[in-house]
Amino acid sequence: MTLLAILGLGLLSGGPAWAEGPQPLPNPQPRPVQAVNPAANESPLERPGLWPPIVQTAQPPLPGLGQHQAHVPVVSSALVLRLGERRVYLYRGTVMVRSYPVAIGRDGWETPTGHFQVIQKTVDPVWQHPFNGTIVPAGKDNPLGVRWIGFWTNGDNSIGFHGTPNPELIGQAVSHGCVRMRNEDIVDLFDRVTEGMPVRVEP
Repeated sequence: MTLLAILGLGLLSGGPAWAEGPQPLPNPQPRPVQAVNPAANESPLERPGLWPPIVQTAQPPLPGLGQHQAHVPVVSSALVLRLGERRVYLYRGTVMVRSYPVAIGRDGWETPTGHFQVIQKTVDPVWQHPFNGTIVPAGKDNPLGVRWIGFWTNGDNSIGFHGTPNPELIGQAVSHGCVRMRNEDIVDLFDRVTEGMPVRVEP
């Protein structure tokens, strides 16, 4: 019997269900409607009393590409010279990061107190004698040592931190108003300060 004959028999004899075309689906039984509890659909984070409230604070806008430097916190630095202690302190914000012993101005040539700023930085400075105008070139015998950090001037005279060829006088009041430091200390400080940095001189 060929395949065509088998299909024909199915159609004539009533055959299987698949040969009779689509069959109607039984009517679905209605299901009882259940009351919906709104709280059941809430996230635990949304239920009052379960979690502390989240406070949304204002945030600065994110920097654009190549602008990250403008959003890096800037920590200010300052020098604080305490004449009575014969020491100068370097601060980063409120943290003291360095301190150095110094010599200060003698009687009649006191180091001025108040608020100033670094106005000049010089490597291997040349010194001019305040009385006779003699010029002393840079070198091991120069009274200013190997570095100069100026913070005060009246246009004719200047006062600042500097090195010295006489480190044994550190801790005393012996200068004409300037602040003497050991050469190794002034070199270290020189690399840590910038022009414009605040300088506060206290009694």
